[in-house]
Amino acid sequence: MTYVNPSGEFSRDQRYIATRITADGRDGYPVEPGRYRLVVSRACPWANRAIIVRRLLGLEDVLSMGVAGPTHDERSWTFDLDPGGRDPVLGIERLQEAFLARFPDYDKGITVPAIVDVPTGQVVTNDFAQLTIDLSVEWKKYHRPGAPELYPEHLRERIDRVNEVVFADVNNGVYRAGFAGTQSAYEKAYHRLFDRLDQLSELLSGQRYLAGDTITEADVRLFTTLVRFDAVYHGHFKCNRQKLTELPVLWAYARDLFQTPGFGDTIDFVHIKQHYYEVHRDINPTGIVPAGPELGNWLTEHGREALGGRPFGDGSPPPPPREAEVVPAGHGAAA
Repeated sequence: MTYVNPSGEFSRDQRYIATRITADGRDGYPVEPGRYRLVVSRACPWANRAIIVRRLLGLEDVLSMGVAGPTHDERSWTFDLDPGGRDPVLGIERLQEAFLARFPDYDKGITVPAIVDVPTGQVVTNDFAQLTIDLSVEWKKYHRPGAPELYPEHLRERIDRVNEVVFADVNNGVYRAGFAGTQSAYEKAYHRLFDRLDQLSELLSGQRYLAGDTITEADVRLFTTLVRFDAVYHGHFKCNRQKLTELPVLWAYARDLFQTPGFGDTIDFVHIKQHYYEVHRDINPTGIVPAGPELGNWLTEHGREALGGRPFGDGSPPPPPREAEVVPAGHGAAA
């Protein structure tokens, strides 16, 4: 399984299943408690967004979650963490089975996050960008009391604008550097990434969060890349101008979010490292997973409260994660 584009620049396949689960069910899939299952891997930054948003909004009772293991092969993510290697709700060994149940000739990527219709066992969507926004907007009836407004109407234009550049230069930018097949393609991606991180540092030096004084969808999207930066992207993807810990504003911002309920308690550094270093054998042929970096510094003081802001706006923090969804001991920042 190869990831590097030998001819130069990495281009992400963005052909996702655009079906949406909506309050009015216009695509044939209405929002219904208990009907759907969110399939994720804690290793994946795109899936990590959905884990965080589901948790912040308090959707655990209405949208169950299946967690695939950190590694996969050409066929897809597997449920090797579950007894017997099968998802206990869907009864399948591989996420691929849900995709083929709906599209027998499916020829695109089998990706997480994905939402599966439990009664039919068919995938509904894997459109990760739209998925989290729909959890905020279309599932609003089922949000917990005190759920934050992650995509408030008055900030949507600003959030969308930030998300666009963060995706192009940072979220996908680390992959464009890591999977580049020529020196020039790599250096182009490298400079684009760090130029954008410098701009984000400047923005965040004067405000606590990307869209202002409360956490929004934009912060979720940037966080899942930053939290993987030193553990994976700095070395594995050669994004090594500086570590995150050497970028004072972004490091403080990332720690602020990490220490916010619903963010750091979703992070499994063991799975993150296993995924990248074991799966991308064309970059890391030995499959050896680095022992570092040290992680206790994620829990140090960040000082971002001095900028003011109200993390959850008029809402409140989510309760602690449910026992079945707690990151295993030794896999988080206390490792």
